[in-house]
Amino acid sequence: MTVALFPGSFDPITNGHVETAKRAAEIFDRVFVVAMTNTSKHYLFSARQRADFARDALKDIPNIEVLERPDQLTVKLAHELKAKVIVRGVRNSADFRSEREIAGINKRLAPDINTVLLFSSPENSFVASSMIKELARFDEDVDQFLPQMAAQALREKLRYEK
Repeated sequence: MTVALFPGSFDPITNGHVETAKRAAEIFDRVFVVAMTNTSKHYLFSARQRADFARDALKDIPNIEVLERPDQLTVKLAHELKAKVIVRGVRNSADFRSEREIAGINKRLAPDINTVLLFSSPENSFVASSMIKELARFDEDVDQFLPQMAAQALREKLRYEK
């Protein structure tokens, strides 16, 4: 059985993240989607909330399990979960360059773990959580970019921060 880890900040989870998770679930026997922390980002939602949004969006996919591990290094978590693969979504050439660098570091830290890059569909190739948060701050409709629970939570969160 091949176990894969799909780590991300998912603040909030987008339709592009959902697409990547679903495609990973078609390829691998078991997929852990894990809300983690990128220390260079500032989060609107807690790791638990981010994981809850992912759980809701991915609840119908039996071989996906959603976890939150905000204070753990990805390769250490992969070892803990017995994952042999780290899945990453790629939207564009900038993502590819960044993911290639991360994959290189991860390979040095954990030679037994491989990174698999899954390219997004054209309709999700421009969707980034940061851009969607910006739209929501200006009261634009974000429903077309996010799963329903995440979109509702984002609208409510930003409504009360103004």
